[in-house]
Amino acid sequence: MVDGQPGAAGFRANIVRAQTLWELGVEIASDVMTTYGGNRDMVVEVGSGSGEAFKHWLRMATGSPILAHDIVNGGLEMAFVNPSGCLTQAYRGTGLFSKPLPVRVVASYPSWDRFVCVLHERTGLSSIADIKARKYPLKLSIREDPTHSTRVLIEQMLSAHGFSLADIEAWGGSFQTNGPPHDGRRMQAIADGTIDAIFDEGIPTGWFAHALANGMRPVTLDDDVFAALGAIGWRKVVIPAGRFAGQTEEYACIDYSGWPLYTRASLDDEIAYKVCAAFHARMDRIPWDPDSYTGIEQIGRDTESTPLDVPLHPGAERWYREHGYI
Repeated sequence: MVDGQPGAAGFRANIVRAQTLWELGVEIASDVMTTYGGNRDMVVEVGSGSGEAFKHWLRMATGSPILAHDIVNGGLEMAFVNPSGCLTQAYRGTGLFSKPLPVRVVASYPSWDRFVCVLHERTGLSSIADIKARKYPLKLSIREDPTHSTRVLIEQMLSAHGFSLADIEAWGGSFQTNGPPHDGRRMQAIADGTIDAIFDEGIPTGWFAHALANGMRPVTLDDDVFAALGAIGWRKVVIPAGRFAGQTEEYACIDYSGWPLYTRASLDDEIAYKVCAAFHARMDRIPWDPDSYTGIEQIGRDTESTPLDVPLHPGAERWYREHGYI
């Protein structure tokens, strides 16, 4: 719609109202006092409000990995998930999911990240397996939300070693819990030396380098554990030596990259196509991560920041091919 066309002024006014509603929603959803599992997520819905009831057309949301059930059941058309490995589990029917779900990727927001395990030197522990072997009363720093994807990965990782978070507690261990990975509570605990270990992602936020500067060292996983996690849907990756201050050697760990925007296989091709076109049209307004984003062509490709182990939706694939991005 452009100036001079019938309804142009009304169209602009409607978009202003929509943008105002968006800002109100963002403010409410970002309240730092809202706990995990509370009203922290948002749905963006496009449709028609010209009748007595809103006519639904496209609903896109943020939320947990298990929203994949709502996607395939038709409650939502699209959702973001973090990280890509969680969507892989939905597609394969592994880990969080008891059976494969017909999910497909529309686009992947570039986000480079890794899940790492660090142990303090004073513990004398040199591996995750040592924790079980010594029944060590570990003081472990993890996320406070028990449904967080990192907590899911931790339980999957520990299960491959033959124990659990509950076992750590039974051995006299305890958990220092946090909101974001660089939570002030964690950063202070690292400096004070009151925690023995951290299992988490979000390493570009600064907590990883802070831990390395305070006597903590990364420990890798055994080959059989990497294989078990790989079968679920987690990729093994390597952080080159020197990528972070204090990291003197290369470090093998779990990939935690990518924020896929996904849908169900049965979604109309034209909707997926239109969403890809919208990414392109608004690429200068989307708040990309400057350390991960290299260009709009990334969002439909398998790259270090956009790992893709789930097929593209046919409508999305058609848009990327027509524009020479795949």
